[in-house]
Amino acid sequence: MFPGLKTFRQAVCLVALLNLAFFGVEFAAALAIGSVSLLADSIDFLEDASLNLLILMALGWSPRARARVGMVLAGVLLVPALAALWTAWHKLALPEPPAPLPMSLTAFAALAVNFTCALVLVRFRHHAGGLSRAAFLSARNDVLANIAIIAAAAMTAWRPSVWPDLLVGVAIALLNADAARTVYRAAQGERG
Repeated sequence: MFPGLKTFRQAVCLVALLNLAFFGVEFAAALAIGSVSLLADSIDFLEDASLNLLILMALGWSPRARARVGMVLAGVLLVPALAALWTAWHKLALPEPPAPLPMSLTAFAALAVNFTCALVLVRFRHHAGGLSRAAFLSARNDVLANIAIIAAAAMTAWRPSVWPDLLVGVAIALLNADAARTVYRAAQGERG
């Protein structure tokens, strides 16, 4: 394994709890204002909580078993990507822009949670192969997604349109797909 395993376990546990707690907040806000990007990000919070719980379970396993879990986690990272694309497709049928103020306030709160998670995980990103890399990349991507959601909310406030929200939702999907590819490659390398 690697030095600092106990500290890594504690970090992953904290990140899982933070993600699970904020999932409900952002999901409710997304539904209330009809935001594709917030809905994609809220599902990502739930996925991150699941991801970190799986990592906690797999930490004591052999490198080969951890590599298998890393490959599964790569698939898990695709779930929010598919959810965002599905939601975006449905939003095209009813192109109503989300309310920009609640959208930006929710995104700022999500940014604070995700930035905290990324800070907690940054020092472990090169340990335990695909597992720690998956946890860190997920948190890092969420910070980037929240910044994009804030920008989409500002654009929607300036000029009401469904497009900024839709484009950010699709971008979140693509970011998660890229993270899945990175984690899968790391897991393959760990497998030997």
